Amino acid sequence: MQSAVKTDTGATAARTTAGPSPHGPDTTVVTRMSFAAPPEQVWSGLMFYEEIDSPPPLHLRLLLPIPIRTEGPKAAVGDLTTCVYEGGHLLKRVTRIDTGRYYGFEVVEQNLAVGGTVLSGGCYTLRELPGRGTEVAITTRYTSPKRPGWLWKPIEATVCHMFHRHLLASMRRKIESA
Repeated sequence: MQSAVKTDTGATAARTTAGPSPHGPDTTVVTRMSFAAPPEQVWSGLMFYEEIDSPPPLHLRLLLPIPIRTEGPKAAVGDLTTCVYEGGHLLKRVTRIDTGRYYGFEVVEQNLAVGGTVLSGGCYTLRELPGRGTEVAITTRYTSPKRPGWLWKPIEATVCHMFHRHLLASMRRKIESA
């Protein structure tokens, strides 16, 4: 499947999401957080989650575009949702939904500068915990042109985990206060 990617220089490039990237294999980063709410409540919060309630910490604002909102449907497989950031957007297509447990997507258009990194997709996975809690895992898949990989891969993963934790903490505040 072809998708459009706008690079840091403003050029648009095609990316085949079903095949290998010219920058090598996808990197996968998974971040988990526990919520003091049952899976049904967390799932509902995830499905209606539109905006982050607080700005990212300074270090994230310096490293990544700031998320603003999402636009469009996202409740059915095939839905296209635009994630709006300061300075650009991502267009995501829902690829799989297992209600209450799994929400997967692929990035079909990237008009967002993230240091040359090309985002390919990800998912949210919910797992029930004892005592009516829920573990939420966010997965992001991407390829990076940065070399050497042994140096950049841990740095990129750390930044990705920080962004995931910011998203999850914001979502948790909204869900647990409901």
